[in-house]
Amino acid sequence: MRPKNKILALASLKKTIARERSKGKTIAFTNGCFDILHYGHVSYLQAAKKNGRVLVIGLNSDASVKKIKGPQRPIIPERERAGILAALECVDYVTIFKEETPLNVIKALKPDVLIKGADWKGKEVVGSDIVKANGGKVELIRYMPNLSTTNIVKTVVKKCAG
Repeated sequence: MRPKNKILALASLKKTIARERSKGKTIAFTNGCFDILHYGHVSYLQAAKKNGRVLVIGLNSDASVKKIKGPQRPIIPERERAGILAALECVDYVTIFKEETPLNVIKALKPDVLIKGADWKGKEVVGSDIVKANGGKVELIRYMPNLSTTNIVKTVVKKCAG
């Protein structure tokens, strides 16, 4: 499938997910800003795709990223971030959400597996109650410390200033 065809509005994605479920597919969902795509992101998404799951990414919109990360972010605009993610073989669908959390997307899609990085261990994962109430599970995937967009930005600023 062409990357641009993987980027769907929530209403279209909901219909697409219903078709995938009717084929017996397991729907996995994760979310994030994915501002500057790096190795940590890619390895995380590849791990999330395991067992032939349909992997859906909820991508924070530009406005959402600004609220979470501050006025200097995002570095990459949402349409470009969505296109980069959609180009990855392990990603099946991408939807952009405007809220600070993907709660509305999770409510709409009711994924079978909700995935977050292991750095969320012991924290409340948004939407976990909805997923579990529908017979799904929450899965934490190994987190690679020091691999973050924030650290990359700090390194670039330091090198440019020095």
